[in-house]
Amino acid sequence: MSAREWAQSERHALCDLMDEVGPDAPTLCGGWTAAHLAAHLVVRERRPDTGPGLVLSGAPARHTARVTNRLAERGNFTQQVDRVRRGPPVYLRPFDGQMNLVEFVVHHEDVRRAGDEWTPRSGLDGLDDLLWQRLGKGARMMCRGLVDVDLTLARTGGDTIHVGKAGRPATLTGEPVELVNFLFGRRDRVEVEVAGDEGAAHELRTGRLGI
Repeated sequence: MSAREWAQSERHALCDLMDEVGPDAPTLCGGWTAAHLAAHLVVRERRPDTGPGLVLSGAPARHTARVTNRLAERGNFTQQVDRVRRGPPVYLRPFDGQMNLVEFVVHHEDVRRAGDEWTPRSGLDGLDDLLWQRLGKGARMMCRGLVDVDLTLARTGGDTIHVGKAGRPATLTGEPVELVNFLFGRRDRVEVEVAGDEGAAHELRTGRLGI
């Protein structure tokens, strides 16, 4: 499947799961419930005024948080999930794969892995291939907050990506779905191996990651 088709598949799987677990279910998104996550996804695609707050701190971030929290607390959860399921507005649909593949993979796993009993999904070879390509382009940005770490990402099976920062060597090994979730800060609910310099490994486990 293409990136767009995978993004749609993950979107629908996430929406089905949110319908199943309900608005109060926990997620891995910093204390958010499923209601907050649904609100975030609606706001992200349908409230352009909140866009700066998704990447900037300060006043833009506070505005985005207010809008998201208000929708989560006052909106109808079932309706919000249905809005997410319908997909992005028409003007964003040509960019669906580019914008939403990683977003919906990570958030799908945010709900899947919030409980204690979870296992990695199987049969994701095509998705893993696409995510590996994205890691080749975006890993350096997600790791820019690390201090003095020369990081190599290793895909189970042998392929590697050298992130390219000078410093103490460390290698993070796993399937691309696991690596993406790790680099987006979901470090406690992934199946990866960290090897290399002890200090670099500690920084990788505790330092700042993500966009």
